[in-house]
Amino acid sequence: MSEILIIGIIFIFGITIGSFLNVLIYRIPKGENIAFPASKCQSCNTPLKWWHNIPIISWLILKGECHFCKEKIFMQYPLIEFLTGVIAVLLYFKLGLVWYLPTVFITFALLLALVMIDFKYMAVPDSLNLLALALAVVNPYVVDSIQYALMAAGGLALLRYYLSYFLNKEAMGEGDIIVAGTMGALLGFPLFFYALFLSAVLAIIPSLVAKDKAVPFVPFLAIATFIVYLLDTQFYSMAQWIMYG
Repeated sequence: MSEILIIGIIFIFGITIGSFLNVLIYRIPKGENIAFPASKCQSCNTPLKWWHNIPIISWLILKGECHFCKEKIFMQYPLIEFLTGVIAVLLYFKLGLVWYLPTVFITFALLLALVMIDFKYMAVPDSLNLLALALAVVNPYVVDSIQYALMAAGGLALLRYYLSYFLNKEAMGEGDIIVAGTMGALLGFPLFFYALFLSAVLAIIPSLVAKDKAVPFVPFLAIATFIVYLLDTQFYSMAQWIMYG
């Protein structure tokens, strides 16, 4: 099978999962069933036809409008589908066709869903968060991954308790701790610490812009984790250069 064909299949699989992520992002925060009823227009509530749900293509064919009421379809839908496809392809380039590629991909896809939900609702659903953590340890180094997950989550939980005590307010959410466990399982040590530092750097400007408003931290944890996972060799080299010159 040619490389281009493999990439095409992986991208199509990715955008299909991205289409389902849109369902999760919309329904889970509302406490709705993710399987029933069938998809419908959010404006006129008309059930959609099968050809309205083709990832990316339907949005383009419909010109970003509902087929029935002509209301605009949020750009979020094709964007999430496209991003999920890109994530799948990038992970293929990183790992190759290994047996645990699907579990790593689904883990990052779930993190993407958490990013969108946290941005919109300032909440992190335990159902998706715990599923991402469970899938993150499914790899050839499952025992080590479980240990890293427990150490990362436990360490961040301890930090949370200390910060909350001294600041006299909630320092971080419980969802952040579960995400930290997922980070530990995916990255191991010391890459976990690199990702944690990078997430703090990425959050600086949004935090300054938001001023007194709360800024969700899970999106920065997830983005940093993906960057460090893809560029682990480069981060190792950079750390060696910093320490030893």
